[in-house]
Amino acid sequence: MTAVADRPVAAGERQPRRPSRWSAPPRPVWEETPRRAGLAGKGLVLGLACFAILFPLWIVVVTSLSPKKTIDATGGLVVIPKGLTLVAYRELLSGGQVQRAALVSIGVTVVGTLFSMAVSVLCAYGLSRRGSLGHRWILLTLLATMFFGAGLIPTYLLVQALGLTDTYLALILPSAVSVFNILVLRGFFMGISPELIDSARIDGAGDWRILWRIVLPLSRAVLAVITLFYAVGYWSAWFNASIYLTDQDMMPLQNVMIQLVQKQQRPVGLSAQINTGQLSPLAIQMAVMVMALLPVAVLSPFVQRHFKKGMLTGAVKG
Repeated sequence: MTAVADRPVAAGERQPRRPSRWSAPPRPVWEETPRRAGLAGKGLVLGLACFAILFPLWIVVVTSLSPKKTIDATGGLVVIPKGLTLVAYRELLSGGQVQRAALVSIGVTVVGTLFSMAVSVLCAYGLSRRGSLGHRWILLTLLATMFFGAGLIPTYLLVQALGLTDTYLALILPSAVSVFNILVLRGFFMGISPELIDSARIDGAGDWRILWRIVLPLSRAVLAVITLFYAVGYWSAWFNASIYLTDQDMMPLQNVMIQLVQKQQRPVGLSAQINTGQLSPLAIQMAVMVMALLPVAVLSPFVQRHFKKGMLTGAVKG
């Protein structure tokens, strides 16, 4: 309860309304009350933006759930659902190339995200301590990599010389660390009260214990955001697999989706069903697209509330 609500009400003065949980926050004194035309215009623009985003997703999902006769009757993409079925998803997940590619993408995303977060957190914490060894030169070296790169051919030759071609490590190590994410973590770590860390050192805590018990619990917001960035990056990555892998059994889901949608290739194990007319190639393509988009669409709302606190605080401080 605010101080305005607690003060006594003078004679003839109306009792101020207490803000509810769902009410809009009070406007600053210099901001004028919006007019109905302005509110209607904002609502119309937001409605059109939502429609432009959700309508294509609706078409993709409905087409993936439609039987072959419905897709043939509409001549392609389906807008109005009729006779929905899960046969495309059931066939994709029953084994074969798509299921193996999905497992590869899940494994690369989990392992790569954990490795990238471990390296980024350790590097950012070391750079946030101004008295650490080589602090300035390491920071300048990382900043230089944001503006200058070796290029594709030297990078490929390095990966080949290390013997990482046709291995899953080629999908993780070349893009394991983002300097931008390290700088965001460093800025957030530097915003933590130095007195809190100094008091922990007086009590005998070392750097590992300070990082694990103090810094990381206070940085949950920025850690959630950076974890999402790394996870989405690994899940959506396709370029490394296209140049470092030649074995089709090792391809992640995004590369299989490119083969299905752009190159019109049929997934291994489903050619017989497609040739006999039991499945529609378009339904298979849309189902693979839904499988590729589903993890990001499910995880993003849970991390959305951390974006403002995690990104803005980490980017401004330090």
